[in-house]
Amino acid sequence: MQILVVEDDESVAAGVLEGLGRAGFGASHVGTGGRALDVVRADSPDFVLLDLGLPDMDGTDVCRAIRALTAIPIIVVSARDEEIDRVLALELGADDYLVKPFGMRELIARIRAVARRSDERLPDGRPGTDPSRNIGGLSIDQRSRRVVLDGAEVYLTAKEFELLYFLAAEPGAVFERREILRAVWDGDWYGTTKTVDAHIAGIRKKLGDPRWIEAVRGVGFRLGVPG
Repeated sequence: MQILVVEDDESVAAGVLEGLGRAGFGASHVGTGGRALDVVRADSPDFVLLDLGLPDMDGTDVCRAIRALTAIPIIVVSARDEEIDRVLALELGADDYLVKPFGMRELIARIRAVARRSDERLPDGRPGTDPSRNIGGLSIDQRSRRVVLDGAEVYLTAKEFELLYFLAAEPGAVFERREILRAVWDGDWYGTTKTVDAHIAGIRKKLGDPRWIEAVRGVGFRLGVPG
């Protein structure tokens, strides 16, 4: 796996690169958002570690721009520890959020967890007999990780895809937030359940109609078909 580290602090970047190398990952480093976008376009890295405090542009804008280009996993690594920052990053397409200072062991575990969830498998890790799910005009293919709505492809992040695929297992059934976290986040998320809401909001926006995923107040969410 080739990881792009987007970090303007040279000392932090050096430590991360060293730790990634010890863990067996290939890694490269850039210090600006503009350079990060150039590398993503030209070299197609497998993974991005993204700081938000960059000198030329805000990291949230970089996250949005990367997500418009590709579905590669993104972990935001930032000193911003407010809930609004985490929720915004997740809404813009980040797959995880880690607050500085952090330990390399935790960072490596997060990378492996996100990469594992991005593999072509069901959210609970079991092989599926039918990799596709079709609801109304919505088609979700687990093998190719493609979502097509009324003939047009919808580009989701890795986590958004897994969440939608999980809900599509039983259209109309209500899933609690904690149940979704256990299935889609594979037990690796220890923060607020609002991360589920943030990802739901992103999926709704991309599907173009909030009625695709209905909120059941005080319980959770269910997949529906707009009538």
